[in-house]
Amino acid sequence: MCCTERARLRLVLSITAQNKMAGCRSWILCFTVCAVSVFGATAEIKVTIPVGRFFTYELMRETFQNDFEPLSRIYAGHLYDDPMIFKCNRQNFPDLPEWLRFTQRHPYDNGFLYGTPTAPGKTIVEIYAVNKRSYETTRHILVIKMVAEKMLPFQAEFFIQLREIEKVLPSSVQDEIKADLQRLWETDTLEVVNITNALDRGGRVPLPLAGHYEGVYVKVGSERYFSECLLKVLTAEHTRQCQAGARIKVPGGCNFCRIPGNCITWCRTELFDLTKQEPAPPAPTMGSGVLEGGGDFTPLESPPSRDYFPDYIVTVLVPLIIIIILCLLLAYIMFGRREGVEKRDAKTNQIQLHHHHTIHGNTDELRRMAGDRSATPPLSTLPMFNSRTGERAPPLQSDSPTVPLIRAQHDPYTDTLPR
Repeated sequence: MCCTERARLRLVLSITAQNKMAGCRSWILCFTVCAVSVFGATAEIKVTIPVGRFFTYELMRETFQNDFEPLSRIYAGHLYDDPMIFKCNRQNFPDLPEWLRFTQRHPYDNGFLYGTPTAPGKTIVEIYAVNKRSYETTRHILVIKMVAEKMLPFQAEFFIQLREIEKVLPSSVQDEIKADLQRLWETDTLEVVNITNALDRGGRVPLPLAGHYEGVYVKVGSERYFSECLLKVLTAEHTRQCQAGARIKVPGGCNFCRIPGNCITWCRTELFDLTKQEPAPPAPTMGSGVLEGGGDFTPLESPPSRDYFPDYIVTVLVPLIIIIILCLLLAYIMFGRREGVEKRDAKTNQIQLHHHHTIHGNTDELRRMAGDRSATPPLSTLPMFNSRTGERAPPLQSDSPTVPLIRAQHDPYTDTLPR
């Protein structure tokens, strides 16, 4: 075999091997896509936050939109903006932990998980997204690890009236509020401790009009003591003005609000000095569970006497007296207030009274006639008779519905009537 034929053989073998590897890779890719489509893939996000610091996580609709239809975006070029509803719960539990909350105002808005952890530990949150257009569902796993950290000793809570919780949770808005409060506190070491909706603190639902907002409470903390502007909240004059309901103006030189929507309400500002708080009482010591010996128990010989007559009077006699009084009052109303038949007849007009007695007499006569079958019935009660001559007709012997009840008879008087 010459060198040219050997080179051709090597080239054919290499091409065949490459084709086999490419086919194997395509099968592996196809198997992977099928497995993902059948069993589903779950995204897992891990975050670490310190205890006592505010945590917020924004659920982006675009992220879940890519999970629903990634191939249509890549190959077909379709870009969807579907409404989505998020449902969050702690893994193996029906709801979220007590320190974590979720909010989403509209299916076209992003969702927010927010809260402040109070103890170190680990929490796994399941996030389900439901596509309202195709009714597809996807799931993400959020692993939150809380680490212990020293609490900030000086904290202050501010009420922002012209804000809603969804508008404050984005990081950009938090930075704006934090920058204003840093200038008010005169320090750069300021951390957001908590953000709470005013509705969760007993606030009322605002009217659905422009300029009406729910309001939020923003709590921040620092290692540095309060500034002079914040200490004015503790003065007696400020407290007296707030109790009187007067509109508190911003103290002189303390207006650091660049955006009107981030301005605070001074009457709802509270300061917390954690260094002056009393320590928690020590936990009770656990004993052996056996009662110590203190001698034998000596019961009383007889119970003390008790007079039950006042109880008897209250329980029996008082209701009985009330019942007797009510019975007497009812008897007086039913019998003592009646005017009587004679008195009523004396007040009635004689013509009306005669008419009344006539009706009663006729009624009694009809009842007597109905009771006595041998009496001659009146003409008006007969089934067939001539109202002018009084002539009676024999009763019909047939029960057929086609036979009239009153037979037509020849009456010479009817011939003279006009037709």
